Amino acid sequence: MQDKMKIIEEVAAIYKVLSNERRILIITSLMDADKSLSVNQICEETNLNQPVVSKQLGILYKYQIVCKEKVGTSVLYGVDDPHVVEMISDMIQHVKHEMVGKPHPKNLF
Repeated sequence: MQDKMKIIEEVAAIYKVLSNERRILIITSLMDADKSLSVNQICEETNLNQPVVSKQLGILYKYQIVCKEKVGTSVLYGVDDPHVVEMISDMIQHVKHEMVGKPHPKNLF
């Protein structure tokens, strides 16, 4: 039970990190890109300023939601965890269903 509680606490912490609109915007911009992006490229994609993007990327990196790689003088960010991509994609589909009033697929379990 103690291991289960540790996992639940970590899941809750990650959901808390993902509850920020700016972070979701950054993640979806990285998901939509066909390559890793620099902070400046993320700023252009999201219309957020550089200090905001840098701060949010730091939080996302801390929780291993984004990865980073130094290339020359640039640091490039990406989303390489298929769990994160799937979770965000599923939530986007969920919201799209609600917005157009379509019923959600039935639980198959």
